Amino acid sequence: MNLSTLILGSLGVGIVFGALLNGFFPEAIAPLDHYLLTPLGNSFLRLIQFVVVPIVFSSLVLGLTKVQDTSQVGRYLLKLFTGYVMTAATAVFLGMAIALILQPGVGMTGLSINAVASTTHRSSLIDWLVNLVPVNPLEALATSNLLQTIFSAALIVTGIQLAGDKSASFVSFIDSIYAIFEKVLSVILYTAPVGVFALISSVIATQGFGLIARLLYYILGMLLAFAIMMGLYVLILLVLKAKPIKFFQSFFPTFSLGFGTASTNAVLPVTLQDAQERYGMSAAIASFAIPLGTVLKRDGSAIYQAFNALFIAQIYHIPLTTDLLVAIALSTLLVSFSTAGVPGSGIIMMTTVLSAAGLPLEGVAIVAGVDRLTDGFKTIVNITGNIVNAILLSRWENPEASLEERGEGGEGVDGWMGG
Repeated sequence: MNLSTLILGSLGVGIVFGALLNGFFPEAIAPLDHYLLTPLGNSFLRLIQFVVVPIVFSSLVLGLTKVQDTSQVGRYLLKLFTGYVMTAATAVFLGMAIALILQPGVGMTGLSINAVASTTHRSSLIDWLVNLVPVNPLEALATSNLLQTIFSAALIVTGIQLAGDKSASFVSFIDSIYAIFEKVLSVILYTAPVGVFALISSVIATQGFGLIARLLYYILGMLLAFAIMMGLYVLILLVLKAKPIKFFQSFFPTFSLGFGTASTNAVLPVTLQDAQERYGMSAAIASFAIPLGTVLKRDGSAIYQAFNALFIAQIYHIPLTTDLLVAIALSTLLVSFSTAGVPGSGIIMMTTVLSAAGLPLEGVAIVAGVDRLTDGFKTIVNITGNIVNAILLSRWENPEASLEERGEGGEGVDGWMGG
């Protein structure tokens, strides 16, 4: 049985196991979750995160080094950001539109969800932009700051290109780092079934299906918005002649792992591997666009924040004026580009959107309990948006080439580890 099948099976078994604990053995939930499920799940996430920064840094350096023309990097960035803004704006509009049409918060009062509303406040936009510039590249790597890591890689590549042949040994060293951590990743992935089982079991066991029933209309509305966004991605792939069926087959390992971990950062190494070895995306495009998109591209989060803001406004009977809608749209668009790619980050960032729009922060507690249940779907949308924009860049750069003409045959569904 291949690893992708084991991952999918562990998701199903984890849901059943969590439901059995919640329904028949409630007294066993606390000790099992505290001593077994949560430690296993967190250990798996830490193992994945162990390879994220080395692979991101080394793949960016190697990828950008292959781009000899510095103007090409600028062209890549301009095209990527154009796609990012367009798809993110569409996601914000979609999240708000579904919330306005379905009105999931109307009539839903008196909920008392056992969760703590976060009061974390982000720094100003200017401070955030300044903090993109690293003081020390080693500190950026050590603290797993992906934005600063990307900035550091870009500066180091500039030095490599200016140094010429003298930088050959350093590039060879970075190539060795990439090769080593790619092999480390191949070992870590075999712990994925256990990690995914523990993560999903913990959620179902502790939250149960009662909370889902109380907020079922909210969950269905959110999932509908995610589904429509995925449909738009499929349409884009069709227009680009990028073969949607092949796309989903190639990235099935990425999606299954992303759903289980609810972390775009955690699946980045697998995404890069699937893009190049299974889907056949060029290394220059994949190693540049996918890490950048992992940090910045959050269409699922854009839908999530926009939908939640209107949901909370409806619960508290706040009039949906034009000014409020504009405030929600703009703050959501900005926040979607700065949401961390880790589980639960949407709850923290929601306080920024609610504060900017003047909505009550107490509303966070209402959706906090079911956040993890929709987090996996949101992550899949985030990942898909990132990859589709990378494909869009690839087609934009070389509109005449088809997958076959570039030798992009892929490995098929069973080839999780690629070639």
